[in-house]
Amino acid sequence: MPGITREEVAHLARLARLELQPDELDHLSGQLDDIISAVARVSEAAAQDVPPTSHPLPLTNVMRADEVRPSLTAAQALSGAPAQEQQRFKVPQILGEE
Repeated sequence: MPGITREEVAHLARLARLELQPDELDHLSGQLDDIISAVARVSEAAAQDVPPTSHPLPLTNVMRADEVRPSLTAAQALSGAPAQEQQRFKVPQILGEE
């Protein structure tokens, strides 16, 4: 398989709007060629009878169902607050904004 050329790297850099120096183009062409070769080797190892998967193990949702349950009222929640205003916790201003 032919390697990635310097011109192809320059084209990819233009598409990605990256400004690369000439020495970076040479360096990256070698690195990209190594990466593509490694991916090709992995592709060769995949057997025909193994279906493609995104994860090696099945995933299950471990989140509980979203159910309405009894909770504190606003007055109960604010009962221990050092300061409150308009049924909300009042905290010191930290950003200097209004």
